[in-house]
Amino acid sequence: MNRVFPIGVAMIGAALLSACGGGRAAAPAIAPATLTQIGVNSYLWRAALDTVSFAPIAQADSNGGVIVTDWYVNPADATDRVRLSVAILDATLRADALRVSAARQRLQNGTWVDAPVAAATVQRLEEIILTRARDLRRAARG
Repeated sequence: MNRVFPIGVAMIGAALLSACGGGRAAAPAIAPATLTQIGVNSYLWRAALDTVSFAPIAQADSNGGVIVTDWYVNPADATDRVRLSVAILDATLRADALRVSAARQRLQNGTWVDAPVAAATVQRLEEIILTRARDLRRAARG
């Protein structure tokens, strides 16, 4: 899996990273979530980046656990765009350690107008990120 992720430094309004041994003795048993040099759960972080990678990343702060995308326009519907914000709130891999929010706009008469985001959309993104994070943890353990 490609572990190179684009990291932007531009700040936009809030809307919506495995140790390997080299023949040494095994390290003491430490929960995988604590084997990280970032401030949040590494599996959730990587899963979130994987999940929102379809959109340009405007901000990514691994210490604070925040990922914000720039506006993404779906090529199939150029009159609709979305911006995502992912917050990882804890160092443990738990459902309540993740918060996703989204902003959506529709193009009307040449102007972008705020539009509602279905709650199911945000919930589905959270489920995708959590499932991917669990898969990454299982792969690292086995």
